[in-house]
Amino acid sequence: MAQYDYDLFVIGAGSGGVRAARVSAAYGAKVAIAEEHRVGGTCVIRGCVPKKLLVYGSHFAEDLHDAKQFGWDVPECAFDWPRLRDSVLAEVTRLEGIYTNTLDSNKVEVIHERATVTGPHDITLAGGRQVTARTILIAVGAWPARPDCEGAEHGITSNEAFHLETMPKRVVIAGGGYIANEFAGIFHGFGAHVTIVNRTDQILRGYDEQIRDRLLQISMTKGIDFRFHAPFEKVEKQEDGSLIVHTGGGGDPLHADVLMFATGRVPKTRGLGLEEAGVELDKHGAVVVDADNKSNVDSIYAVGDVTNRVQLTPVAIREGQAFADTVFGNKPHRVDYTNIPSAVFSHPPMAGVGLTEAQARNKLGSVKIYTSDFRAMKNVLAGRHERALYKMIVEEQTERVVGLHMIGPDAPEILQAAAVAVKAGLSKQAWDETVALHPSMAEELVLMK
Repeated sequence: MAQYDYDLFVIGAGSGGVRAARVSAAYGAKVAIAEEHRVGGTCVIRGCVPKKLLVYGSHFAEDLHDAKQFGWDVPECAFDWPRLRDSVLAEVTRLEGIYTNTLDSNKVEVIHERATVTGPHDITLAGGRQVTARTILIAVGAWPARPDCEGAEHGITSNEAFHLETMPKRVVIAGGGYIANEFAGIFHGFGAHVTIVNRTDQILRGYDEQIRDRLLQISMTKGIDFRFHAPFEKVEKQEDGSLIVHTGGGGDPLHADVLMFATGRVPKTRGLGLEEAGVELDKHGAVVVDADNKSNVDSIYAVGDVTNRVQLTPVAIREGQAFADTVFGNKPHRVDYTNIPSAVFSHPPMAGVGLTEAQARNKLGSVKIYTSDFRAMKNVLAGRHERALYKMIVEEQTERVVGLHMIGPDAPEILQAAAVAVKAGLSKQAWDETVALHPSMAEELVLMK
C-alpha cells in the first residue's frame, strides 16, 4: 500500500472542515488542517456570529424607544460604535480559540499556511513544504463577489463591515439578498441612512413572496430606501473620502460614506490548483461532488460553500460529519437536503422551511394556504404598527404541511421547533389538535383556520 504523510488533509478550517477533521481524527485517522486566515471560517470570523451580535446591538435602538411605553424612564442614549465593534471582535477571537482547542484536543495538526493541491494526493504549503495525503478534503468556503464596474475598489463587502473605524451616516448597499437586507437593518438601527440598490425589482429571491413583500413594506416604513432596476455604472471617490454612486435605470447619483457590496458569494477555489489536479469545477468555480461529497477524483472530496449546494453553516457541518462517518467511521450516510430551515436576521427577522406557495403550486398543484396577520402584543403597547405574518402551506390531498414561512419578532426562534413538525410530515390536523401556548406569538401556528 502507498504510504502518505496523512490519512486526511483538510484545506480550510471553517465549520465544515473543522467538523470533518476532528471527527475523522476521533476515528483514528492522522489528520492535518490548513487555514490561511483564521480558524473558524466565514461563520465564526466574518459571518453569521459577528453579524448576529451586530443585529442584537442595532435592535436596542427600537427596544430603548419602546421601553418608555412600558414605564421605563429612558434617558437620551448615545451609541458607541467602537465599543460594540471591539466587543464583537473580542468574542470572535474567543470563539477562534475554542475552535483551535477543539482541533488540538482531537490531535489534529493545525497548519497556519495557505495550501494548494498539486496532485490527487499532493499538497504544497505556502512556505514550500510538500506533503501527501491518502484523502484530501476541500472546505475553503466562499468569498464575497464584487461587480465589474469602474471604481468598485472603493466599496467594501461584509468582510470589512465588522472593522469600520467609524459608523457612517450614509450607506449604500448593493444587492437584494439576505446579507443586503440584514446589514440594511443593522446600519439603520445604528442611525445611518440606508439605500439598497438592486439590479432587479425583487429582494430575497427564493423566499415566499408574501413574506418578502412584508419585509419590503416594513423596511420602507422604517425609512430604508430602495432603488430597483439599477445596475452599477461607476463609483467616484471624493477628496473628503465620501463616494458618489452612479447607477443605471434613472435616478440621481447617490452620495454615501460607505458603499457595501452584498451581491452574492462565489466558491473560493481560484488558485487552489484543483483544475490542474483534474478536479471538475462548475461555471461558478464550485467543486462538483456526488451525494457522498466526492469529486471526480477519487481521493479528493469537498464540503460546505465551496460546493455551492446550500450555503448554510449547519449544512456544511452535516456534510463534514457525513464525510467523516462515511470515509473514516465505517458508518456511511448522506445529508438530506429537504426541508432545511433558514432565516434572514432582518428587522424584523424572517424564517421559513419547506416549499413556498409558488413552489408548492408548481410541484403539487392543489394546495391550501393558511395565514395569520397580526400585531405582536409588545408592538401594540409600544404603539408600533409593525405587523407579523405567518403562512402555512398545506397539500390539499393529504393535508400534510409542506411549508411554513414567517416574519415577525423572534421568527427564527419559533421556526426552529416548528421545522421539526414540517420535516416529520405532520398533517394540519396535528397542528390544530395541539393546544395553544397563550399568550405567545407562536400560538398563531396552531390557531390558523
